[in-house]
Amino acid sequence: MNKKTCIIICGPTAVGKTDIAITVAEHFNTKIISADSRQCYRELNIGVARPSETALQAIPHYFINSHSIQQEVTTADFERYTLKAAEEIFEENDMAVMVGGTGLYIRAFCDGMDDIPAVDPAIRTEITEQYKINGLPWLQQQVKTADPAYFEKGEIQNPRRMMRALEVIRSTGQSITYFQQGHKKQRPFNIIKIGLELPREMLYNRINQRVLQMMEAGLEKEARILYPFRDLNALQTVGYRELFDYFAGHTSLARAVELVQQNSRHYAKRQLTWFKKDADTHWIQADAKAAAAIVAMVVN
Repeated sequence: MNKKTCIIICGPTAVGKTDIAITVAEHFNTKIISADSRQCYRELNIGVARPSETALQAIPHYFINSHSIQQEVTTADFERYTLKAAEEIFEENDMAVMVGGTGLYIRAFCDGMDDIPAVDPAIRTEITEQYKINGLPWLQQQVKTADPAYFEKGEIQNPRRMMRALEVIRSTGQSITYFQQGHKKQRPFNIIKIGLELPREMLYNRINQRVLQMMEAGLEKEARILYPFRDLNALQTVGYRELFDYFAGHTSLARAVELVQQNSRHYAKRQLTWFKKDADTHWIQADAKAAAAIVAMVVN
């Protein structure tokens, strides 16, 4: 039997995944692979709740501070990067830990990516330009009309995913969901998926408090530095987008903070919906006993 195992710790934002994953990694004296679509960008820190420098020094992490916001990082890129990272970890240890809340990334790592036909570059350019002019509501309506199957189940608050869905159906005539039903790829290691959850009221309160802590830690200053790059895909994310609207004079600072909290709560709800669909995920409470419970589950 193959003893090499990747422990995947997933769940909604602010549930406490990072600290629990670090404790588990310390127990097995191994390294961590991040499955967060934004923590890989070295220019982003406070707004993506990147692990502290102390944590990063204690446990080596892959896919954190690994790319620039100027780089286009795709799900396929993540799959290639993290499979190589896992291979490196398994050369020294039978255990690896992956932690994050980007469901599509975790699926790609576990099951592989589907082969989607190439899209027409002219269509991609047109969609990108129209999105810059008309914004997210326009993009959502376009996808809802052209690809209702994706709109029903996809990440409709994520402009990058929405533009991808729109360019695929316009180029191929098929919904992107049509190409996402392939057979799972077999990995040369075992996978154990652990989902962390908290009562909704407690989770939402943690999200609200974390946003306030981010503001106190300097999120506004960080966002101002990034404002000139606001059109990059890497910055189409909760925590920056709302502050960019404030900088542009579209809202007040107080309202921007409220929207970061609100949109973060909505994001957490979507994450839970995604992860709950995976019958292979074992769910536990994200409390003080969570790390010990995960270790026991793995060794037994």
